[in-house]
Amino acid sequence: MKAMDVDAVRAFLLAADLHSFTRAADVLGTTQSAVSLKLQRLEGQLGRRLLERTPRHVRLSVEGLAFLGVARDLVSSHDRAAAAFETEQRRLAIGINQQLVGSELPLLLRQIRDHDPNLLVEMRIGGTKELMQGQERGELDAVLVLRPEDRGKRGKVVFAESFSWFAAAGWELRTGQPLPLATQGESCRIRIEAVRALDRAGVAWREVFVGKGAAILGAAAVAGLAVALLARRAAPPGTVDVSGILSLPAIRSQDVMLYSNLSDRRTRDALRVLTLAFQ
Repeated sequence: MKAMDVDAVRAFLLAADLHSFTRAADVLGTTQSAVSLKLQRLEGQLGRRLLERTPRHVRLSVEGLAFLGVARDLVSSHDRAAAAFETEQRRLAIGINQQLVGSELPLLLRQIRDHDPNLLVEMRIGGTKELMQGQERGELDAVLVLRPEDRGKRGKVVFAESFSWFAAAGWELRTGQPLPLATQGESCRIRIEAVRALDRAGVAWREVFVGKGAAILGAAAVAGLAVALLARRAAPPGTVDVSGILSLPAIRSQDVMLYSNLSDRRTRDALRVLTLAFQ
C-alpha cells in the first residue's frame, strides 16, 4: 500500500473531532473542498468509508471509529519526529471563563497538543473580570470570556454561547416547592439574568447551592441538589435540559469574546485552533 498522506489523516481527525469539514479547514488554513478531497483520497486508499456526511453534520462510520486510534498514533508519531530537533519552546498562557469549561476540556487540550506538541500551555479558569485583569497585568496572553459589562476594551466576538436549565436525569420538582437553584452567587451576571427571568415568568425559586464554575454547578445538578443554568456545552453527562419539562423561561445567548496580546504566528495559530474547537 502507498504511504499514507499524514496531512490527510490529520484532516480526518479534525473533521471527526469537530464534526465539520468547514471547521477542520479553518484549523488547517485551507478550504472545505480541499479537506473533502484529501479525505476522499484517504478513503480510496484504505478502501473504507471513514466518515458519514450529511448536509449539517459529519460523524464517524464504523470503519472510521476503528481507524481513529491508529490515526491519532500516526499523527502524534509524525509530529514528534518532525519536532525532534526543535529547541525553542513557546508558551501560551490563556484564560477561559469558568462558565464555558465542561466535560469537553480534554478534547480542547488534545486539539492544541495535536497542533503543536512542543507548545507550553498554561491555562487559567476563572471569572471574566479576574481573567481580564490577569491579561492586563501581562500574566495571560489571551482570554476567552463572556462579554464584559465594560465594553471599552476592543475584542473579537468568536461565537454566541447558549444557556439552558439542567437537572439530573429523572429528577422531579416536588409539588408546591420553589425551584431549587445552583448558582455562582449574587455577583454572577448569569445568575442575575436567570432570577430576573424566573421572576418575570412567575416561577418561585430559592438558592440552595453556590459554587464557582460550570463543573461545580454541574456536579450539584448531577447530585440532584438543584437545577443549574449552564452553557449547553458545559452540561455534564447525567444531566438533561429541563426547560420544557418545567416550563422555565428561555435565557438569551451570551457573546463570547476573545482578547489577545499575541503577535507571533505560532501561538496565534494555536489559539485559533482552540477557539475553533470551542465553536
